[in-house]
Amino acid sequence: MPDRFHVLSVPLDEDLLPLTALLRTRGVPHQIFEEAGEQVLVVFKQENVRAVAGLYRAWRAGEVRIEAREGGPPAARMAGVQWRSAPVTLTFALLGIGVFLAFFLGAPEQWLALLTFTPFDVVGGQVQFLPMGEQYWRLVTPILLHFGWLHITFNSLWLWELGSRTERAVGSLNTLGILLVIAVLSNVGQHVFGGPGLFGGMSGVVYGLLGFAWVAPQLQPRWQIQPARPIMLFMVGWLLLCLFGVVEMLGFGSIANAAHLGGLVSGAVLGLLLGGLSRLQHAA
Repeated sequence: MPDRFHVLSVPLDEDLLPLTALLRTRGVPHQIFEEAGEQVLVVFKQENVRAVAGLYRAWRAGEVRIEAREGGPPAARMAGVQWRSAPVTLTFALLGIGVFLAFFLGAPEQWLALLTFTPFDVVGGQVQFLPMGEQYWRLVTPILLHFGWLHITFNSLWLWELGSRTERAVGSLNTLGILLVIAVLSNVGQHVFGGPGLFGGMSGVVYGLLGFAWVAPQLQPRWQIQPARPIMLFMVGWLLLCLFGVVEMLGFGSIANAAHLGGLVSGAVLGLLLGGLSRLQHAA
C-alpha cells in the first residue's frame, strides 16, 4: 500500500490545476481529492512534502508563474478528480445500477437465477432452491440485486460516500479486496442465518464499510475516513430499526438483517487487521 503524505488542504473553488500540471512535468507523484468540503493534496514520498508546500506558497505569492494547459471551470475539474480517485467504488455502484436497470427494463428471469446466492427454479408456481455447486461467483453477486428505486438509491449513495473515502485512504486494490471480502461474508451470513431465499443488495457492503471506517482510523490515524457523528448515529439507528422489525412494519419489505450484521462485523475486523498492520509498518 503506497504511503500518502498530506501537503495542503484548500477550498474547493481554488484552482489547483496549474500546480498539479507543474508537478506532473517535474515527475512528482501526487493526488488531489475532495474531503470534508476541501481539496486535499497528498504526495507519495515524504521528502516531497516540504518542496511541494514551498512551491505552492511561492505560486500563491506570485513568485512562480505556472501556465495551466487545461481549461474548464474548477468545479467541473474537481468532479472529475473525485470520480477518478475512487474507480473501484464507482465500478461497484455502476454495476449495481446497471443490473437494477436491466431487470427494470425487462431482463429475463434466467438472468436473476444467475445472480442469486443459490440457483433456483420455478416449478408449479413454487420456487425451488438448488445446490450452489461450484458456482462460486454467487458468493458475491447478490450484492448487485436490488428490488426497488429506494433500495438502489439508498445503497448507491452510501456506497459512494463510504467507499470513496476508504479508497482514497487505502488505495484501489485494497478497497477491491475489502469490498469482496465483506460481500462474501455478509452474503454467507445471510444464507446461514436467514436460510435459503431471494436476498440481495449492497447494504451488507455499506455496513461493512461503516465498520471499517469506524475501527481502522483508531489504529491508523492517517486514514481520516470516519463518517461524521450524525451519519454514524443514523446508520446505527437504521440498523436497529431493521433488527426490531420496524422497517418491515412500515412496508419496506423483508430486510436481510444477517447480511447487515455480517457486513458490519467483517468490516470492523478488517479495519482492525489492516489498520493494525499499517500502523506496524509505519512504526518499523
